[in-house]
Amino acid sequence: MIGVGLNLTNTMIANIWTTLASTPLLFADVVVDAPKSVVQASLEAILLGLVQGITEFLPISSTAHLLIVTQALGWEDLGEKYFVDAIQFGSVIAVILYFREDLKQIISGSWEAYQQKNWQREEWKILVGIAIGTVPALTIGYIFRDSIPESAFVIAIASIVMSILLGIAEKVGRRLRDFNKLEIKDGLLVGIGQMLALVPGASRSGSTLTTGLLLGLKRDTAARFSFLLGLPTLALATLFQSRKVIGNIDAAIPLLFGILSAFIFSYLAIAWLLKFLRQQSTWVFVWYRLGFGAAILGAIAAGWLQR
Repeated sequence: MIGVGLNLTNTMIANIWTTLASTPLLFADVVVDAPKSVVQASLEAILLGLVQGITEFLPISSTAHLLIVTQALGWEDLGEKYFVDAIQFGSVIAVILYFREDLKQIISGSWEAYQQKNWQREEWKILVGIAIGTVPALTIGYIFRDSIPESAFVIAIASIVMSILLGIAEKVGRRLRDFNKLEIKDGLLVGIGQMLALVPGASRSGSTLTTGLLLGLKRDTAARFSFLLGLPTLALATLFQSRKVIGNIDAAIPLLFGILSAFIFSYLAIAWLLKFLRQQSTWVFVWYRLGFGAAILGAIAAGWLQR
């Protein structure tokens, strides 16, 4: 009887141990599969909006930082391209509000130039330059919309290459022309430069700022023109890429918080950068981008990021 009791006891202990041993795994499965709360998703969206707002207009690439942040933190759901692109609405609104006086002057001046057939008027040349400069990136971007790779490795290489190009532009650019010296051809050439931003990690503001410096524009003029020229492309690309968000009720509240966050930090980033470039060079961004690209390659080699 004692032997039978011991056997029964051992069997019970073994069953209890098996059950306990499997409990953490079952609990982990519940945690992983549990949907995020609206509060948690909103807080994450606010952080993504912060990253989007700061990096969209600094010449360091918002796409690169958003992809790396969402990968590193494991935010696959908020890292979906449609959600990230929709957050850019905040950046679009920030540009419109910050440059509202410039936009008003360009539109009204261009209308007067059209009525007077004064094709040499400054506002007309800027408007036509922006219109012409928008075409290359939109056309190429639409044609290759499904074949442009987004990966940490591509971002790293693009970041390093663009840091070198920005360094060259800073070194050889003459920086003699102000905003009132812009020509239509500047819009076309800066627009062609904007096509580099189709490569993840290249940066829209970085590519246009680099091109502007190579054309002899002053630093703050190059940045100001790059923001205005990039506005139509940013707005249209955001509308097209974020169309999937329509009807996604679950993402509505986090998305609103993300857009608001992106707006606030975009506005602050624009104001800071223009003031900074009136007094300082772009070398801080050159070295940052070089280090950022090298750090990503190191993280890929260490297995911390997916290639």
